[in-house]
Amino acid sequence: MTSSTDVAKILERIEADKVKFVRLQFSDIQGLPKNVAIPAWQTEKALTDGISFDGSSIEGFARIEESDMVLKPDMSTYSLLPWRGSDSPVARFICDVYLPDGTPFEGDPRYILKKTLAEAKEMGFTFNTGPELEFFLFRLDQDGMPTTVSQDKGGYFDLAPADLAEDVRAEIVLALTDMGFEIEASHHEVAESQHEIDFKYGDALKTADNVITFKYATKSIALKNGLNATFMAKPRFGINGSGMHVNASLFKDGKNAFYDPEAPLQLSEMSQQFIAGVLEHVKAITRIANPTVNSYKRLVPGYEAPVYVSWSASNRTALIRVPAPRGSSTRMELRSPDPTCNPYLTFAAILAAGLDGIKKQLDPPAGVNQNIFEMTDDERSKAHIDTLPSDLITANRHLMEDTLICDVLGSHVIDGLNTIAQIEWDSFRTSVHPWEVEHYLTRF
Repeated sequence: MTSSTDVAKILERIEADKVKFVRLQFSDIQGLPKNVAIPAWQTEKALTDGISFDGSSIEGFARIEESDMVLKPDMSTYSLLPWRGSDSPVARFICDVYLPDGTPFEGDPRYILKKTLAEAKEMGFTFNTGPELEFFLFRLDQDGMPTTVSQDKGGYFDLAPADLAEDVRAEIVLALTDMGFEIEASHHEVAESQHEIDFKYGDALKTADNVITFKYATKSIALKNGLNATFMAKPRFGINGSGMHVNASLFKDGKNAFYDPEAPLQLSEMSQQFIAGVLEHVKAITRIANPTVNSYKRLVPGYEAPVYVSWSASNRTALIRVPAPRGSSTRMELRSPDPTCNPYLTFAAILAAGLDGIKKQLDPPAGVNQNIFEMTDDERSKAHIDTLPSDLITANRHLMEDTLICDVLGSHVIDGLNTIAQIEWDSFRTSVHPWEVEHYLTRF
């Protein structure tokens, strides 16, 4: 419930910050940020009654005959947008989406994650996530349009002058810090013009909010510096794509439920069951965590992206690995997601799958300690190592067949995702691509 005291405090803060406009931000089912801008004097109405908007114009939200929806700000998400400057400050709230009768909208991705977190809470758990987002900074052309021309020739952990985007990364880090992020690391990644900025793990809802904010801030600050930041999974052939590894852990009674100092590898039985659940449902999760046709250009052997359904302690060729730290830092890392995913839906699907493994007391397959990329097909077959879906439409089929994940996301979102996948796949399948013209135009 929103108390008048809380509203008064926020209004005082907005006045002290000399805010002129407030952005009410939310996400569509693809995880793309949307917003309604209101003058600061309208904030009290937004905080108490909400602000109405037309949901029929938002991807996957509503039909035109049932389009009225209401945005209600989460007051804990108030923040200034540092890159907008101090002359005319702009603030934002992340909002939940409601129907006019006051019930939560079933197609709101944030609501879906909240529901799944509530189920975990009923079992005594809190769910923490720590995503690692990679992105590219490319040049703009003379007309200001995005290109795939590298902005630098740097490589993994390089410094200036090889890493020409060092100052841009620093500006992004400072802006995110001003917005309340705890930045843990910032560095150049493997490919030319590829970068990574890591922020501290936390409650999955806050972390999902942070993913949306991170991408929004990064793209805004890059554009301000004459660059295009893209979170596209594989913008160029022949180089590494961009991933969003998701570190995940359960806490119970204030302690990490994945840690058992007496168990093999110091991993609790519960952690094994959680991993087993994720592996059980990972083909359906792939549709959520890798949501575009382009996502599957990254999920190929040879570029460090995981392809094989497996788990291991510290082995980076496995789909799920357990990093070395133990104690409160014990966690599993799902390495397949990419940063085009909707973080709310991705975290909800991972959590639901893991909880399913705990409920059913599933056992994971044997961990794989050798380099899976270097194993032969026969060796992988003997080790019962399966592969992830190789394209969007196959992953979508696995999602449609997974009753658990469908139930978690709800029929509204599932119908929307299915429609998006079918349209995108048909468009891709029937397009004539440059590769085809290059190989066939003069040959036949």
